[in-house]
Amino acid sequence: MPDKTNAKPTPSDTQMPLGAQISHMLWDRGVRHIFGIPGVHNQEMYRGIEQAGLTHVLARHEQGAGFMADGYARASGLPGVAYVITGPGLCNIMTPMGQGYSDSVSMLVISSCLDETAARKGQLHQMRDQEGAGATVSDWSHTAHDAPSAYQLIDRALTEFQTARKRPKHVQVPIAQLEANAPPPPAKPQAPSPFAATPMQVATLRDKISAAKRPLFIFGGGAAPQQRLLQSEDLSAGQPADWLEGFLDLKAASFTTYAGRGIVPKGSPLHFGSMLARSESAEVIASADLVVAVGTMLSEVDLWRSHLGHLAELVRIDTDPEVLSDAQQAEVKLQADAHALLADTFAAPLKPKSGWSEGEVAQAITRWRAQIDAERPGILPICDALAEVMPPEMMVFSDMTQFAYAAKEVIDMDRPGHWHHPYGFGTLGYALPAAIGGAVARPDQPTLCIIGDYGFQYTMMELATAVELALPLPILLWDNGKLGEIEASMVAAQIAPNAVIQQNPDFLKLAEAFGAYATQPKTLSDMQAALGKALTADRPTIIRVTPAITS
Repeated sequence: MPDKTNAKPTPSDTQMPLGAQISHMLWDRGVRHIFGIPGVHNQEMYRGIEQAGLTHVLARHEQGAGFMADGYARASGLPGVAYVITGPGLCNIMTPMGQGYSDSVSMLVISSCLDETAARKGQLHQMRDQEGAGATVSDWSHTAHDAPSAYQLIDRALTEFQTARKRPKHVQVPIAQLEANAPPPPAKPQAPSPFAATPMQVATLRDKISAAKRPLFIFGGGAAPQQRLLQSEDLSAGQPADWLEGFLDLKAASFTTYAGRGIVPKGSPLHFGSMLARSESAEVIASADLVVAVGTMLSEVDLWRSHLGHLAELVRIDTDPEVLSDAQQAEVKLQADAHALLADTFAAPLKPKSGWSEGEVAQAITRWRAQIDAERPGILPICDALAEVMPPEMMVFSDMTQFAYAAKEVIDMDRPGHWHHPYGFGTLGYALPAAIGGAVARPDQPTLCIIGDYGFQYTMMELATAVELALPLPILLWDNGKLGEIEASMVAAQIAPNAVIQQNPDFLKLAEAFGAYATQPKTLSDMQAALGKALTADRPTIIRVTPAITS
């Protein structure tokens, strides 16, 4: 299990191979876990792992290692770090890097690379442009040709995770440099100052809110209190924002994106939930006389339409200038840390509004739930049964599957930052390895994996890692024996469904072969009981749920 101590066993104060120095440097900067797979090209990076005190989690595939690093970062607020080999190792982790790029995840990928590729051909793991390949799915990708460059690039990545939009970074180091002796890294730099809001920004937002009678807020994942945690601190996180009481007193209406669920308390009477994808939400948004979008891209996967639907003035709050200048064409653009700006805005009371009624919100939610039930028959009762028994501190990692698509709209969360999904890039197989990374980050907290029968087969080999780590991880496997969402899309497009039915393995026997527990509940109450049992087990449990489950 993960090492919870903070005492570094051996200080890095002498010359040693650069690969070992990097591990010592990462420990000194607060990193405690590495996800990856060793190989002959990156083995020097493994020389210093144990001496530095890092815990290495052995994935079964570099794609799994990347998703584990992603889940770890989302769960902890700390960067997820992965070690991979030259060539295929980097190529295999590029899918998780792309996912992390679209979902703003602090992932640092450190790879080996060949010393020379122009004059020498036919080398092991050689590719034409490894640095360029990494750049296509990351914020930046650079080669460190010496020790000072490696140290500078690593510190740059860790600093940017705290000061800019979180996105994967790739540092590659030539094999000869990893093997060569290097001096110790420089001292840990001072932590950057928080991104503060300006008095003018606060005054602007307060003036806009004060003039409105029917304001509507849309909260994205960037509006949640940011986790800036040390390893010794409680990683349950997700505490209520300090501006929340002032916002609720305002009596404005609100939506959240899927990533923003839990920011507004579950059951708040003027909260429409995470149902922006309902087409009718555009009409609700059009009825507002001020729309404030906070920490959200308002992307296609949030709305499933090109325009938000607003007719009134739109205020955007974000740190990313690209978001502020997008096609939604906000009239007011406030480049600021969302949490800091809201905290200052609601530090003093604002006059409550009376333009929204609890009845109109409740009626809209009832209609939208009925639409979801009609679109995906039989899934809502399972979602409701699951929501009844989910512990408030539970963290959920879901995959690209019909069950999750419905659940993301109807299951609200008790706290922010506790439901993670491959929103933008949309990669099948994300949930299992990401949940493993999340469980490693929160060793004594409940974690749930929700995955479909097809997506599970993308990364099912990582079940071995979960067994190896003895994680009490329930894996709710939705098995309808087909690519149900694609089948429905083909039918809607008047295409005869093709290649949407697959031959599945016996998932229960497969789980047992890996050394995991497995069960197939027949009723919803059986499913609830199975979840509770799995959360206290000494290894992961596959809970196979089919459309035949009864109430």
